[in-house]
Amino acid sequence: MRRGMSWFNVTSVSFGLAFLYLPMLVLVVYSFNASKLVTVWAGFSTKWYGSLFHNAKFLDAALISLKVALVSAMLATALGTMTAFVLVRAGRFPGRTVFAMLVFAPLVMPEVIIGLSTLLLFIAVGLDRGMWTIILAQSTVQISFVTVIVAARLASHDRSMDEAAQDLGCTQLTAFWLVTLPLIAPAVVSGWFLAFSLSLDNLVVASFTSGPESTTLPVRLFSMVRTGVSPEINALSTIVIGIVATGVIAAALVERRARRKTTD
Repeated sequence: MRRGMSWFNVTSVSFGLAFLYLPMLVLVVYSFNASKLVTVWAGFSTKWYGSLFHNAKFLDAALISLKVALVSAMLATALGTMTAFVLVRAGRFPGRTVFAMLVFAPLVMPEVIIGLSTLLLFIAVGLDRGMWTIILAQSTVQISFVTVIVAARLASHDRSMDEAAQDLGCTQLTAFWLVTLPLIAPAVVSGWFLAFSLSLDNLVVASFTSGPESTTLPVRLFSMVRTGVSPEINALSTIVIGIVATGVIAAALVERRARRKTTD
């Protein structure tokens, strides 16, 4: 017999949702505040959005963040997919345990350690800090996440399809490209999106490896928040929340439509 939600469950869920989303709601409301003081309401205004799009520092940081996220996500997805293929399909080989430990270590290692170690590496090899150092450092972390996602999909993949393709004359590379990759494509795409999101949100590693002309958006926001919250930060955060909400709603609608087609 099914029972309705108890008052305790309703209260717990309500407090949990309020704890997560009430600060975002306050931020969105105060992004339309006419006052420069973010805690004092002085009427409705959209001037901070106009000021945001005329702020060259914000725009440059956002552009650098997008470039870093795109390149690091592609690099991490390619290397993570190959790493997952080796771990799942190569079987037991000398050093496999050590290799797997090295691959998955960034998942549990503090980002401060990763950022500091990569900074020392770049200094040792004489590589000037800039956009490419951020990409290399962030890809180190993202490869582990992509490997976990793709390896889980590969583990459940039926190898007989690859063997059948090779029996029909395909090489191992051709079989992977024409058979395996299309089947694991959802996991590869999911890994790319996760890597992209991790890069956009990364602050610690980027703060260690960024140069004076390659400041990412999280680093820029953090440096501004330390001296006081600007209404432009509220406007930028509201835009990001809107983009994320639109993406989530669009994905839900697409999934709902796909389910309807399968049921019909």
